[in-house]
Amino acid sequence: MSTQTSKFLSYVLRHAPESIGLSLDRQGWAEIGELLEKARIEGHVLDLAGLQRIVAESDKKRFTISEDGKRIRAAQGHSVNVDLGLQPSQPPDTLYHGTATRFVESIKTQGLVAGSRQQVHLSNDVATAQNVGQRHGKPVVLTINTGRMFADGQKFYFTDNSVWLTDAVPASYISFPSDGEQA
Repeated sequence: MSTQTSKFLSYVLRHAPESIGLSLDRQGWAEIGELLEKARIEGHVLDLAGLQRIVAESDKKRFTISEDGKRIRAAQGHSVNVDLGLQPSQPPDTLYHGTATRFVESIKTQGLVAGSRQQVHLSNDVATAQNVGQRHGKPVVLTINTGRMFADGQKFYFTDNSVWLTDAVPASYISFPSDGEQA
């Protein structure tokens, strides 16, 4: 799988379909034929078998192909407005969020906010959160009391690729590692 092609697909399907003249429907789906043609015009050589291979081999399962095999979408992480059609689900009592240490002070005052994305992403395990945090600098893993959030009425959504989404996480539900504690 080409990392460059996977990054291109993430960019187009999550953030900028218009950059290649692609249309997403309300749920974030794009017609595969249209995606392949528009990608080719932009110089990204990709065929159906290659696209299917990227979806199947992606360790992060970032993309989903529709049951009929005609459409594709990003599993989550959109900055463009889409409705993934996910139903609210009860999360485990604890989930995790990986970030960079430079953001901790802001999170202590604002909580976790979606920023440029539609929702906050939470992980089932510390290792996944640690990997996410490493993408942004020196990592830190925050522990989220999702059981209490859910009991207090916060909605959570579980994606095809095992990521939990929620609109925001107030700081009162977050446990921060002590200074000097390893994330």
